[in-house]
Amino acid sequence: MTAETNTPSRPAPSFRFPETLTYSGELPPQAFNLAHYCLAASARQYPQKPALVVVSDIEDSIEAAETWTYGELEPAVRAIAAGLLSQGLTPGDRIMIRLPNTSDYALLFFGAIAAGLVPLPASAQLTKDEAEFLMQDSGASAVVVDATMQIDHGSARLITSDDIQQFKKCTPLDEYAPTKADDPAYLVYTSGTSGKPKGVLHAHRAAWGRRPMYQGWYGMQPQDVILHAGAFNWTYTLGVGLTDPWANGATTVLYTGEKDVSIWPRLMERYSATLFAAVPSLYRQILKYCDLTTPDLTTLRHGLTAGEALSESLSQNWHKATGKRLYEALGMSECSTYISTSPAMEIRPGSPGKPQPGRCIAILPVEGGTEPLPVGEIGMLAVHRSDPALMLGYWNRSDEEDEVFRGEWFLGGDLAAYDEDGYLWYHGRADDVMNAMGYRVSPLEVELWLGTHPSIAEVAVTELSVKSDVSVIAAFIVLKPGQSPDDAALNAHAAKHLATYKVPRQYVYVKALPHTTNGKVRRRDLPPLFKG
Repeated sequence: MTAETNTPSRPAPSFRFPETLTYSGELPPQAFNLAHYCLAASARQYPQKPALVVVSDIEDSIEAAETWTYGELEPAVRAIAAGLLSQGLTPGDRIMIRLPNTSDYALLFFGAIAAGLVPLPASAQLTKDEAEFLMQDSGASAVVVDATMQIDHGSARLITSDDIQQFKKCTPLDEYAPTKADDPAYLVYTSGTSGKPKGVLHAHRAAWGRRPMYQGWYGMQPQDVILHAGAFNWTYTLGVGLTDPWANGATTVLYTGEKDVSIWPRLMERYSATLFAAVPSLYRQILKYCDLTTPDLTTLRHGLTAGEALSESLSQNWHKATGKRLYEALGMSECSTYISTSPAMEIRPGSPGKPQPGRCIAILPVEGGTEPLPVGEIGMLAVHRSDPALMLGYWNRSDEEDEVFRGEWFLGGDLAAYDEDGYLWYHGRADDVMNAMGYRVSPLEVELWLGTHPSIAEVAVTELSVKSDVSVIAAFIVLKPGQSPDDAALNAHAAKHLATYKVPRQYVYVKALPHTTNGKVRRRDLPPLFKG
């Protein structure tokens, strides 16, 4: 740095977009198989190292039910691949997986990809009708179900738990399917905000596209032991819990028992977890219901969080209770995470961080255009089409792709702005934005400040119709134990931090907020809670 650059009279340059707007990270090789990328190198380098530890809660003790080394896991995946192909399935066929969180789920997902098939990871909690919709919409050639789950599989081949055990005995495939980076690898369905779920088709390159997360979010190392609290039907879990640890030679701990919140600190201690991944809601529950002075969490480097916004109070309370930081990431099913904080950067409360290394993330005008907005202006958060993590497209819904692509940019419907240092500030979904006195107001901004009030445990904000043609900003409040409703106090607190038109006009006190299975607040379900 030159002396001139350090001259006090010259301000530090503001954050600027690169002159060439495109993904700048290393691109994957043309010949690329996701399963091979995640497992082959680690199996060669760490054959005796645990890749997957499966834990179940037996009475009052925690016992490892299974331990798979890389030397065992990798050929088992190739054996599953051979077993699937023996059923008459051919590369490109979709195979729906509807199982509890077990090692079989993980083996099937990667085994299908190793065979060139396209797995569809589905939730074990789906109703029969929901599962059948996914199976029919995807055109699945086979469906894998637990014996306890009902499904009308029609002409699709039914694969049972007994079949899976037989697949494990097959002679492993000599080679992984000779797929290309742009070939379909897996299909996930998004819940969306309304209507039927839609399939998001990802390519094999999606695993390579996660490489910016390794240091841009995790600070991942081969010696890491990663405990993830999510289910495998969620890309957050598949990526953070399996794909990325295995591509780096790390160890994954999978818990399959009852989801008693008190089990997570015990698992961290017992298995010397270095990274723990969950949604903010679970961190909040752990703080509320667990005595964190008892378990030894010295091996835990930090926690990872995604799926919903991380509040400043939760981040601070977790650090105070454990001495560990929480690193947040922002993403979507179509591209996984691309904005995050990491151990190598300063955390700015309220911001999910900066674009991960190599990513090309811009803020585009809401009303149209492809010229990125300047620092400070709120617009549509966009990912450049050249990003290898970006989906191939929506399954059988090409018409909807026209709505999300604008030139070379993918828009997921989120509103955001950059500050002068390149930190991104999230302003909610485009369809969540409220109108107050002619101003566009993000519910996230109001929630951020209300959430700092000492009486509030959780808060969600939305626009509420109180009379014909009259809507107001309403805050739905879950109070901390022992606290009483006090509109005046909340109003004063909000007015201290927010412009007058952003201050809620209605406070609604509820016992709990409605959440999706992934922990996100369902804003559309808030108005019916209002009894006024």
